[in-house]
Amino acid sequence: MMKVWAMTDIGLVRQNNQDAYGVSVHEDSKSTICVVCDGMGGVAGGQVASRIAVDTFLCEIQKLLLPNMSPEELEKVSFHAVSLANQAIEKAADASEEYANMGTTLVSAVSYSEGVVITNVGDSRAYYITESGIVKITRDHSVVQTMVEHGDITAEEARRHPSRNLITRALGPDTVSQCDGYICPMETGSYLLLCTDGLVNTVTDQEMLFEVIHGDNPDTCLQRLLEISKKQGASDNVTAVLMRKL
Repeated sequence: MMKVWAMTDIGLVRQNNQDAYGVSVHEDSKSTICVVCDGMGGVAGGQVASRIAVDTFLCEIQKLLLPNMSPEELEKVSFHAVSLANQAIEKAADASEEYANMGTTLVSAVSYSEGVVITNVGDSRAYYITESGIVKITRDHSVVQTMVEHGDITAEEARRHPSRNLITRALGPDTVSQCDGYICPMETGSYLLLCTDGLVNTVTDQEMLFEVIHGDNPDTCLQRLLEISKKQGASDNVTAVLMRKL
């Protein structure tokens, strides 16, 4: 079983919130399903793309899940739901000139008895957090991530790089939804954090670790992370979902 907290905030600079998130529980399998998206493509387009992705992903996962699925089966189901979300965004973009260039990132988690299956497209992230430390599970599909891997810049420099918002994969613009999947076993009492780059670019991994593990109360953890983000300028929307394995 999972306990879940979630928050989204417009931040201090943007005029609207293009992030979206969703959380649901599958009645038969008892799987917890969480998804976070960061939209792009104009003020209206970003909001529409992220909401379509969240709603489609949750709807399709609910249809496809069965009790006692293996992690590998959950991964296939998640990939299929991401593909259908991509198609739904493309369809909406084709129907309106206003939405022609819209797209969105996506990071999701579907729980099973021993942990979660994670899927990501773009640069929204999943972190696994325990008393032993914080580990980034997902790999960003971004220009700066490629630069880090080539040794051109450090991970810390990537957080402030002028090209940090350029992603190399997204739902909507890409005809085929190329997503990555990760099977992440979780200890009882450990956490999984899904978040958009609005949090990542303003709050360090160590600050996330401290607030999740050592902060006053898990119920206010995401609010504390948002406050840190705002102290650092919060130039983007900030969205996070925190899952705790019970």
